[in-house]
Amino acid sequence: MTGTALLIKKDRSVRILENIKHDTYEELVKQENANDATCMIDEKKVYFGPISKVVWCENTIDWNYGY
Repeated sequence: MTGTALLIKKDRSVRILENIKHDTYEELVKQENANDATCMIDEKKVYFGPISKVVWCENTIDWNYGY
């Protein structure tokens, strides 16, 4: 299953990861409140810095709707 993950960073900015596996989301949830959150995406290690919350959206987000 794939979906969209919203990473809410400690500075209140948001990073959006679309079409990621649920396993990747679960890996990021374990790193909530971490100063150095990382995960593997497309066989590459990606650094996100400090994150405070991760939210899962099972479907894709319709960006034309006005989010």
